[in-house]
Amino acid sequence: MSNLRNVKDRINSIKNTQKITRAMKMVAAAKVKKAENNVRASRPFTNALHKMFSFAYKEAQKDGLSTSVSKNQSIENYKALLLKREIDTVGIVIISSNKGLAGAYSANIVRYSINMIKNYTREGKKVIVYLVGQKAIPAIKTAQKQYNFEIKKTYINVLDGINSSSAFIIASNLAEDYIADNIDEIQLITTRYKNMMTYTVENWQLLPAVTDKETIKDFRNKELDEELKINIKGKTIQPLSEFIPDLKTVLKKIVPMYITNIIYQALLEATASELASRMTAMSAATNNAGEMIANLTIEYNKERQAKITQEITEVISGAGALK
Repeated sequence: MSNLRNVKDRINSIKNTQKITRAMKMVAAAKVKKAENNVRASRPFTNALHKMFSFAYKEAQKDGLSTSVSKNQSIENYKALLLKREIDTVGIVIISSNKGLAGAYSANIVRYSINMIKNYTREGKKVIVYLVGQKAIPAIKTAQKQYNFEIKKTYINVLDGINSSSAFIIASNLAEDYIADNIDEIQLITTRYKNMMTYTVENWQLLPAVTDKETIKDFRNKELDEELKINIKGKTIQPLSEFIPDLKTVLKKIVPMYITNIIYQALLEATASELASRMTAMSAATNNAGEMIANLTIEYNKERQAKITQEITEVISGAGALK
């Protein structure tokens, strides 16, 4: 009887767990569609901004960027943010999540991040880490003891309500450290959302703000690209552009916007990827719970049938003994 009771308790326990996983799946499914729409809606702007910045950056290179830059400004000091220098210290911004139960989402980000940190330390470079989200914190702190890097700042509440203001705060803090020569290069680790079943872990160069690396290569909008071109006698050319009031003023505005937008886009991509991963994980957990319940129900019925058969046998044997 005790074995039957144990099996029954396990079935009830798994049923309760299944209710939780099913509810979490439904919540994630409701949120992921909105997150996906936000990602797809922001990509055309990100692409257009990237094109504008690329053009302005190339024009600035033609004029030559002065190496004499003031350090009393932060994110608006576009000259300092565009200039490359010898890399001794690397900053890594790691975007994880605040919640678990999303399959291998956080583990994939942590693994990718630790491998990057390991490679930089082997090259003799100092590493400074900025953490966005709390799920990666324990693993990164464990790795810190082994690879001896610095965790400069953590941003926990950013993921609770993603907006451009939060992205601007992160961008300003990074710009301050970069302009102060505390960091020579800043990489951002995030996940790029592809569809409900797929995402990829990637690193995007944030600072120095350059266009020779394809930071946002998959955000291109073909229709928008064609609108920005002119076809004359079978030849495709780019239209001439004029900077009003001047190139310096445009760069002063567009560089902070560009850096902030990369962070904002990364946060949107990461959120959509996390929710999609959670929905998939909870769906699999719900299905697995159903299979376990079915198997345990069969086991329970077999045990119950064996118990009934044994009792019948004992009754028949007892009746036979009375004759």
